[in-house]
Amino acid sequence: MSLLVAGTTSDAGKSFLVTGLCRWLARRGVKVAPFKAQNMSNNSVVTPDGGEIGRAQAMQATACGLEPSIRFNPVLLKPGSDRSSQVVVLGKVDGTVSARTYAERKSLLLSTVVDTLASLRADYDVVICEGAGSPAEINLRANDIANMGLARAAGLPVLVIGDIDRGGVLAHLFGTLALLGPEDQALVAGFVINKFRGDPTLLEPGLEQLRVLTGRPTYGVLPFDTRLWLDAEDSLSAVTDGVIGRPGPPLGDRWLRVAVPRFPRISNSTDVEALACEPGVAVRYVTEPSRLTDTDVVVLPGSKSTVDDLEWLRATGLADAVLAHARAGRPVLGICGGYQMLARRIVDEVESRRGAVDGLGLLDLEIHFERAKHLARPSGRAFGEPVHGYEIHHGRVVTNGAAPLVTTEDGVGEGSDAGVVLGTHWHGLLENDAFRRALLRRMAPDGFEPAPDTCFTDVRSAQLDLLGDLVEQHLDTDAILRLIDHGAPPALPFVPPGAVV
Repeated sequence: MSLLVAGTTSDAGKSFLVTGLCRWLARRGVKVAPFKAQNMSNNSVVTPDGGEIGRAQAMQATACGLEPSIRFNPVLLKPGSDRSSQVVVLGKVDGTVSARTYAERKSLLLSTVVDTLASLRADYDVVICEGAGSPAEINLRANDIANMGLARAAGLPVLVIGDIDRGGVLAHLFGTLALLGPEDQALVAGFVINKFRGDPTLLEPGLEQLRVLTGRPTYGVLPFDTRLWLDAEDSLSAVTDGVIGRPGPPLGDRWLRVAVPRFPRISNSTDVEALACEPGVAVRYVTEPSRLTDTDVVVLPGSKSTVDDLEWLRATGLADAVLAHARAGRPVLGICGGYQMLARRIVDEVESRRGAVDGLGLLDLEIHFERAKHLARPSGRAFGEPVHGYEIHHGRVVTNGAAPLVTTEDGVGEGSDAGVVLGTHWHGLLENDAFRRALLRRMAPDGFEPAPDTCFTDVRSAQLDLLGDLVEQHLDTDAILRLIDHGAPPALPFVPPGAVV
């Protein structure tokens, strides 16, 4: 029993709807798992089975009460530029492709995707699948493995979700269906509308006309909810220059202001969200140097292309602003790619192929890039507190003149603690509550008081429960269960013109 959630556009709400459906089913006692055949994202995690998958599928696994698995996202594309992406198949790097060469390769991956889904369907009562982009990208339909190509190969009923907040949602839903060929349309059972504001009765005449025009119902209207912000999957969801999340008021006399340069190839941007859960901590993405003038802490996040993003940092003037910030005795924290940028020297023949380049020189480090990607889920201690995280990087520290930030369980030092400037390759480090509080005490100015009891796991769990509540309260869950159990209704009408594939 399975269901595919497709979207009219990127960021239509596919990931959140799949997560909400998974949470709702899991709370009913259903053994449910998530699945995304092909994801394009630089937000990823390391699974207990030793691979790499999209972070959204890890969040969906948590919603199901499961550990993340490579089976939940068998194909992951990690863009390194506008024209090329690293391909991760069943958790492991399997080359780099352009848009054209990947189109040729996708047909070879269809069997991997279908077989992986079949194995999940054998092990779980329900599998909730997430599409990628839009199913109406008819220029890509012939080799599609993530939307209607997967639905046809696995016989999946399809719900199409559209974001009304962007406008034109009825046209998006109708047009998406009408661009599909007859056999694809036969699997599209109906629609869901996302991010509605106001009185839903005003929308009902439009939904009735959509039903008359397509012969398909709308299974529900999800309201716009400002409380949802953690782990947004798509880059369109992330503000380019604004505050992250919904920070509560400070406990002390002042706010802690954190600036995060938003690199063009930012990866694992969700690392800073744990800081944004803290009362009185205002975490802001920045894209120009004036934003650093009144900042207390700068966090350089991960990057899929460290040298290229370092070049962008210099071109925007942000690099000089970060250097001035550190020289004024104000803290800088680098994570993964951001940590590598803090080095004296970077030698990269892998990602950028630029060879030796100068880093920012704020840490006595030399970084060499290796072709083999390092994946790990280490544990250790930092600031006297137990910590765990995960590592996803090609860069390796070959010299480090600073004290380690973290000491692993086997006694090996990791990262750098140079007083004002700190860095680590570990993602997820800020999700460790006791360590995060210790870090805030160290970095914060006088007048800021860290909260004694913020629990990141509880904050995330509350978001997952909220998604489950929205599904339960605003969707026709009985109809969705019938769809999962029995597939798309027979004899759904064809909506012309349809596409020829």
